[in-house]
Amino acid sequence: MLADRLLVRWTVGAVSRRGFEALQLSVWGAHRVFGPRASYVICVNSVAPGDARALTGPLPPGVLWRESRREELPEFLRRHLDATLSEGTSWKFAPLRLAPDRYELALDNDCILWAAPAALHTWLDGAHPSHTVLAEDVRPCFGQFAEECGPAPRNSGIRGLPPGFDLAAALAHALDCRPTTLRSELDEQGLQTFALAGAGPVLVVAAEEVTICSPFPPHVPHLGTCGAHFVGLNAHALPWEYEGRPATALTAEHWERLRPGLEERVGLFAGHASDRC
Repeated sequence: MLADRLLVRWTVGAVSRRGFEALQLSVWGAHRVFGPRASYVICVNSVAPGDARALTGPLPPGVLWRESRREELPEFLRRHLDATLSEGTSWKFAPLRLAPDRYELALDNDCILWAAPAALHTWLDGAHPSHTVLAEDVRPCFGQFAEECGPAPRNSGIRGLPPGFDLAAALAHALDCRPTTLRSELDEQGLQTFALAGAGPVLVVAAEEVTICSPFPPHVPHLGTCGAHFVGLNAHALPWEYEGRPATALTAEHWERLRPGLEERVGLFAGHASDRC
């Protein structure tokens, strides 16, 4: 894999304590998979970078922290946002790209890898210069872009862009086709899915490799072969119940049960791993 041409980025805001715990594991996992030749950047919004760093805990050497600013959002996109950036919508686009001349992999803070899925191997083999990457989901969740995205479920918790990919042009075209105000995470996911699909071939990380992981069906409670995306973990509270119990408590129990195994998989206490893909 072309790890020396790869930048891995995360976007994190005022998430729950467990969301920052997941970020720590996500960074360690990515470092285990791609090694020290890749670059790693955490973009912070809605909380001071120093506070986010303290909440996250120790990370591998060389990880950079940067503060995202609303002014970094391109003007064409700001016209489609509400005043409060509902549900953190669009912070993943501040800035649109950190390294336009490199492969750029965006991971959600609660998406943890410990091995490279097949789609990432293919994406980074240098033979598919126009391909992008998204993850498979358990069901289509595209918000206002449902009609444009179709029935194949996709998740933007893993998003890969090749060198030279014009994300601005792809997003602008999608918004021209479907003018709307983005109001939710699902709208943002739908926008990205529609934009990438319209720009060329999309490689898909299989849900068996990186599970959409939570205690609530149709999500699955187990880990994948290469990773897991812990949806719902960032919320400070979930205002509903499942089988007579608070969803927040069930989410916490699920995370605490799996966390020790995750720490071992990503090499949190082992430092630099020797079995990188």
